[in-house]
Amino acid sequence: MDGKWLRLAAVVSAALACGLARGGAHRVLFFSQTQGYRHKVIPYAKTVVEALGRESGKFEVDECTDCTKWSANYLGRYDAIVSFGSGELPLSEENKKALLEFVRGGKGFVAIHSAAYMSPKSKWPGYAEMLGAVFVNHPWHQKVRVIVEDHKHPATAHLGEAFEIHDEIYQFTSWSRQRTHVLLSLDNSSVNVKNKRVKRKDLDFALAWCHTYGKGRVFYTAFGHARNVWDDPRFRKHLLGGILWVLGEAEAETPLGSDGRAR
Repeated sequence: MDGKWLRLAAVVSAALACGLARGGAHRVLFFSQTQGYRHKVIPYAKTVVEALGRESGKFEVDECTDCTKWSANYLGRYDAIVSFGSGELPLSEENKKALLEFVRGGKGFVAIHSAAYMSPKSKWPGYAEMLGAVFVNHPWHQKVRVIVEDHKHPATAHLGEAFEIHDEIYQFTSWSRQRTHVLLSLDNSSVNVKNKRVKRKDLDFALAWCHTYGKGRVFYTAFGHARNVWDDPRFRKHLLGGILWVLGEAEAETPLGSDGRAR
């Protein structure tokens, strides 16, 4: 075989190896469409999620900026969705059904920060049930102390008993710890709970949780408002642990399903 054919064979071999490598990784869809307020950090967040996929070697990322594409066929190409999407999006009933059946059928859903505010005015109860909450407001934007409630989950095992972070702190309705597995919660001693914007009478503010939904897995983290959080190695490891958990690449004790039943 002459040099020309040797070079061609090397190129083909490399291409096949690349294809095999891609075939072995999970495919993750980063959803970033918003309506109304849009977090400036979203483009940077996408690059971080892509980097986490490369560095872990576990997943590759495509981006979706149009929820009207959602169908069983479109979403079926992916193993999980990582969503920073929010607002009153132009979702059809078919789009809504496709997302919920995607997760219920055994795929993963990771929601970041404002993804807890998806079509709130149209009151999409299916999404609220799947995610486990609906964003109300953010009474605090400051340094807070966060209590680690699960010390074994891959998203929180590295965080110790508690830690401090500066972020925009959310509160939620349609949320109950009886229907999900709480990973992180707010230390109320680090904020003013008499703030007039506080709505929860029980003063129970979860900041990260996970549960099963049908055969699928759901992970939510309320952190991620600005770049300082995305540059924090603790948050990156937290998010990566959540992504790997919904992909089935990292395990933890089986949490509650979103309907309150253990799976």
